[in-house]
Amino acid sequence: MEYPDLINNLAEPSTTATEVERIKYLIKLIRKNQAQFAEMIGINPSNISKVLSGKIPVSDSLINRIVVNLGVSKQWLVHGTDVPFPRYQGPATLEGSGNCVQPLGRSGGAPVYDIDVTAGSANLSRMLTSEHVIGRLMIPGLNPELPIVKVSGNSMSPRINNGAYISIRYVNNDDPILWGQIYVVMLEDYRMVKYVRRHNDADKVILHSENPNFDDIVIKRDQIVGMFLVESILNYEIVG
Repeated sequence: MEYPDLINNLAEPSTTATEVERIKYLIKLIRKNQAQFAEMIGINPSNISKVLSGKIPVSDSLINRIVVNLGVSKQWLVHGTDVPFPRYQGPATLEGSGNCVQPLGRSGGAPVYDIDVTAGSANLSRMLTSEHVIGRLMIPGLNPELPIVKVSGNSMSPRINNGAYISIRYVNNDDPILWGQIYVVMLEDYRMVKYVRRHNDADKVILHSENPNFDDIVIKRDQIVGMFLVESILNYEIVG
């Protein structure tokens, strides 16, 4: 995600800085304390305190949590190259067919869940658990650290076909909305995949469909229970 001009006078760590120094810089950059940062990435605050004090090492799991939950560049976090928050360019559309799903137990590849994001109203964040994983997907250009879920319906066609899969990234409530981008939007009663557009009233948003046969939906921002940014669209016929 983008965090433009958050702190003007904060010097970015050099490429020789440690991962701990970059995490400390990141906490200051997004204007959070250690406890808030820990909550954003889903770990115990005492553990992040131990990491920052050098009592325990920076683990691959911690790195992946920061990358997935905050949209931070892994290249920057680990090596100090790239920028902390690369500019989001919108979801890539991957098309084709093939036997690209690996069975459970294999390593590598993005996890595929037996979840239709447009069916039901349950909190999607709580459903992305290991018992819902049905395999792993290996496609060039696909982030292997993000979950893949199914989309039903044709309100977003031809951009997202009925039965297509999407790769999604969780968005925290205090993250800025990337206007005009595609999100999974969770309301109390249902979930849907839409473009999110700015409304003249700052307390509202417009949910827009690709299919012109569907009207725009205007909702209050406080009706949104949660959101996932669509990172990749897979209009992909999986064979075998």
